[in-house]
Amino acid sequence: MAKATNLTQPTTVSPQDFLATVEPARRRDEGLELLAFFDQLTGLPAKMWGPTIIGYGRYHYKYESGREGDMILTGFSPRKTALTLYIMPGYRHMTEKLARLGKHKIGKSCLHINKLADVDMAVLEEIVLDGIDYMRTHYETFDE
Repeated sequence: MAKATNLTQPTTVSPQDFLATVEPARRRDEGLELLAFFDQLTGLPAKMWGPTIIGYGRYHYKYESGREGDMILTGFSPRKTALTLYIMPGYRHMTEKLARLGKHKIGKSCLHINKLADVDMAVLEEIVLDGIDYMRTHYETFDE
C-alpha cells in the first residue's frame, strides 16, 4: 500500500500569523503562551499543520495493513471551545500525571483544556515530554 495522504499536512503559514487571527482574544493569548511553552520545551521549530494545528517535529507511522504516513510529534491548537494539545502516543501509563494536572478532558491523543489557569504547567510539561520520549523510542521521528 502506498504512503497515506493525511488530511493534515504542513503548510507555509507561520504560527505567529495564524495566532494573530485566533478569536477570542483570551484564546489567542493562551495560544501565544503555549507557543512559547512548546518552543522552550521541545527546542523544535513550530510549523502549521493544516489550518489550525501548531506542530513540533514529526513521526512516521506504518500500520500492519501497510498504510503509512507522517504526523506531528506533539503540538496544540487554540480552538474556540478549548485548547487542544496533541500527546501522540495517547495516555498509556499517565493516570497519575493526569490526576495531578488539573481540570481537563482527554480523547485518544488529545488533551482538552478550557483555560491554562486550570492546569499545573509543570505537570503538563511532564506529560508532553513523556509523549515525546515515547514517540522517539517507538517511531522514526524527525526534528524539523
